Amino acid sequence: MPTVLRIGPFRFFFYSNEKGESAHIHIQRERMLAKFWLQPIALASSTRFSPKELSKLESLVKENKEILLEAWNEYFSS
Repeated sequence: MPTVLRIGPFRFFFYSNEKGESAHIHIQRERMLAKFWLQPIALASSTRFSPKELSKLESLVKENKEILLEAWNEYFSS
């Protein structure tokens, strides 16, 4: 499960067995987890994050979209 980015307490990653899915990113903090689609950016699922935190996470995903997509495409292109 490659970690792509860390911002504050948040870890941005994807699972290595997700090649068949559309580009997305998982975000974890402690026991909280969210999944965002990257094209277009949209919340796919969330566990334990508050609406306020999800809004912040969506902003972080938007700000780092190019980095996240590049990591996804590089990892799954082989």
